[in-house]
Amino acid sequence: MFQHNFLTYSGKIIISLFLEIIYFPIWWYSVGFFRFFGNVRLFLRGQERSLGFLVWAKNIFVPMYGQSDFAGRIISFFMRLVQIIIRGFVLLLWIIICLVALIIWLALPIFLTLALFFQILK
Repeated sequence: MFQHNFLTYSGKIIISLFLEIIYFPIWWYSVGFFRFFGNVRLFLRGQERSLGFLVWAKNIFVPMYGQSDFAGRIISFFMRLVQIIIRGFVLLLWIIICLVALIIWLALPIFLTLALFFQILK
């Protein structure tokens, strides 16, 4: 007798689909969230490296171009201070954007479930 026919495969597919629908929220808020969070963290680390924020902050008192007289130190300090403020602001904007993306990641399934529920009630 045939063990692989339309009824057995369709039953397996329906059971598999049901289990994946049940497992989806668990994956979304555990494994999926931690993967997304890790990607966001890597993105922010790359943005910090491309901006060089920590390098500018670490070298704020080091004179630029090796000019170690008083005027060179003052000009270097204020130029680096302006760079740190601007680069810090840009980095802060990236952090805010990433936090909003994380909040959207957490709220999206709830929002879509509510939208589907209210659409069915109409």
